[in-house]
Amino acid sequence: MGIEIPLIETSFFQGRSTPEKGRIVGYGAIIESLKLPIPLPNVLSLITTKSKKYNNDYWKVFPAPYQPEETLYKQLVFAIKYEGINLLLFKALFKAVTKDQIKEILHIEPSGQYSRKIWFLYEWLQQEQINVQVDLKKRKYIPLIDANIQYTIKGEESVRQKIINNLPGTLDFCPLIFKTKKLESHINANISSKKDTLLNNIRKDILQRASSFLLLKDSKASFIIEGEKPGNNRAMRWGKAIGQAGGKVLSIDELERLQQIVIENSRFIEMGIRKEGGFVGEHDRSSGEPIPDHISAKKEDIAQLLNGLINTNTILQEDSYDAVLAAATISFGFVFIHPFVDGNGRLHRYIMHHILAKKKFTQQGVIFPVSASILEHIDDYKTVLESYSLPLLDYITWKEMENHNIEVTNNTIDFYRYFDATKQAEFLYDCVEDTLVRVIPEEVNYLQKYDEFKRYLDNHFEMPDKTVAILVRFLEQNEGVLSKRALKKEFSALEDIEVKDIEINYNTIFYRTE
Repeated sequence: MGIEIPLIETSFFQGRSTPEKGRIVGYGAIIESLKLPIPLPNVLSLITTKSKKYNNDYWKVFPAPYQPEETLYKQLVFAIKYEGINLLLFKALFKAVTKDQIKEILHIEPSGQYSRKIWFLYEWLQQEQINVQVDLKKRKYIPLIDANIQYTIKGEESVRQKIINNLPGTLDFCPLIFKTKKLESHINANISSKKDTLLNNIRKDILQRASSFLLLKDSKASFIIEGEKPGNNRAMRWGKAIGQAGGKVLSIDELERLQQIVIENSRFIEMGIRKEGGFVGEHDRSSGEPIPDHISAKKEDIAQLLNGLINTNTILQEDSYDAVLAAATISFGFVFIHPFVDGNGRLHRYIMHHILAKKKFTQQGVIFPVSASILEHIDDYKTVLESYSLPLLDYITWKEMENHNIEVTNNTIDFYRYFDATKQAEFLYDCVEDTLVRVIPEEVNYLQKYDEFKRYLDNHFEMPDKTVAILVRFLEQNEGVLSKRALKKEFSALEDIEVKDIEINYNTIFYRTE
């Protein structure tokens, strides 16, 4: 008979309202029935009595003919076919059921594509063979992941199951990204080519100056996101590191070197890979008890996870895999692992720059100031981080340490290597597009207007460059009017009619609509 997975008829499931009354099927039904200690997928499947089939951000809705039988095998077939591959679920499933039970499932339709996929996943995730009596000589190789549902790499052939392993990662780090309308729209818009067209239309001297300003702007933005306001020297030091992104191979040693640049004063911080637990959040004011919003990977798991992340980064360097998807996978994976005591957030955003540069999404010497866009969309950024972290809090057990840190007491490594990175990829692509259509053009436009205003000042007043910069700053700060203080001090030599002329020209040049 096998393992039964009863259908759950409901209008409300695990805190989610269904779009209409129906039966939960697929991964949601398996998790609920077997009480697997993992969060639900972001999108669940529902069978209804209506004849309409449709999707929204949280549900895939199917009519009655799609309803699978109430067995684990048939529910898995439905899930793989319509919901894609969920590595976290399969890993939890293989812990919850016996090897003999899996073997029994595999012999229901031993040569079928879904049995072969389950068979491959068992041996890949468990690193243990399972004997299946089947002759596959006349069977063709089939891809493990359906490229219509999730993003894949070209992959390698697995002879035993005649499966093409097109997972975009390694055993130790393999987040997956679902194809969505938003991501497909971004990718099909060919932002990289648009970027080249935009940059090629800008004079080289303007582009070089814009890059310098944007480098500093991006560096400062990355600190501000972390609640810090760095001095110019510190921001410039980190900006210089960002400007060299993509030049070196990503490695643990390189990440530790970058942490040394980020952390100006390390007297009170243990540098390098964490040697204790970690979390992001607050402490109770009276007791000091930790109140985590995000729980970092266990210290024992960090080396394995980081090595997996670095090896996956190597795999994602293949030309066919989208640069922004690769940057989202690696950078958000890093910040979720949170391998250092401090500096994780800035290194996470550095990794975005590194991968975009390494995959030649950005031109050499031209900074793509993603952090500046992230800062402009900080609430969305926090939501994307929380969409990963908050659901896990119910599945991670921990105890408080004497220093009010936490120590995780259950096995959590799979949460950090097999997560759904779709929301993170969508967010990063939004920021990349915003950078291209708004942030860079705004900076270039500003410099062009600055140069025009400077030419006017040179023709009429022959001001030194330093004085021009001070004048523009004062006009910016006071909405196009020189303050009484400035007129009494720095610009006391100007006559009233000259002041009026300067203000008129400034406002005409900087505030005109193109």
